[in-house]
Order: sequence, then C-alpha cells, then structure tokens
Amino acid sequence: MKNYLIYFAAGCVGGFANRLVLWLFGEAGIPQSLDIAVAPAMTPDWLYPAIVWGGLWGLCFAFSFMNSRLFLKGSVLSLLPSAAQIFIVFPYKLDYGIGGIELGMLTPVYVIFVNWIWGLVTAATIKLSR
Repeated sequence: MKNYLIYFAAGCVGGFANRLVLWLFGEAGIPQSLDIAVAPAMTPDWLYPAIVWGGLWGLCFAFSFMNSRLFLKGSVLSLLPSAAQIFIVFPYKLDYGIGGIELGMLTPVYVIFVNWIWGLVTAATIKLSR
C-alpha cells in the first residue's frame, strides 16, 4: 500500500509540475511563437484536475517493467496521458479535433513534451522518496 501512496503523491507532484511548465511557457509566449493556441491562466479550476489526474496516472508506476530505469519508465509512461489527451480529451471533450490540431499543428508535440515533464518529475519524486 505504501508504494501506491508514493506513486499517487509523486504523480500529483508531476501533475503540478506539468501545469507549472504549461503556465510558464504560456507566460513566456512559447506556444504562441509555435502557433499553438494554448496559454492557460493559473487558476484553481485549471490546476486541481491536473494534480488529481497526475496522481491517478502516477499509479501506472506500479506496473512492473523497467523498475531499474525509473526515468526511462517515466518517459514511456508519459505517453499514456499524452495519448488520452490527444485521442480522447481533445476530440471528444473539447471538440478540437484529434491531437488538438485546431489549436495548432504542433499541439500533439507540445502535449507529448509537457507530459514528458510529468513523467520525469514523477519518476524523480519516486526516486527521492525511497
């Protein structure tokens, strides 16, 4: 049970880091310079779900593969929330098309990058907790 709690908490930290990077990049104008229409405001309504979902995705670290290569595992597992965002959330919940293409052609790459941040921060938090 202790490991599941660590995975969830680490995923929450990763979810916060993901949102922080998204917000900081938006403030710096990075997505706009890439013609990506993603520059969210830092609000509780935007932040809270990402922290909770980050924790739930963090439970995927319980899968027993690549345990000795935690950062590689984080990179691979970061593809799961990316796929969910690209193939479920954007087209069906937000009506932005597959990959969020209506937000810009590089949106899928941007999503994969910021979710990779989640995976690395989650892996680092797990590593530091042991």
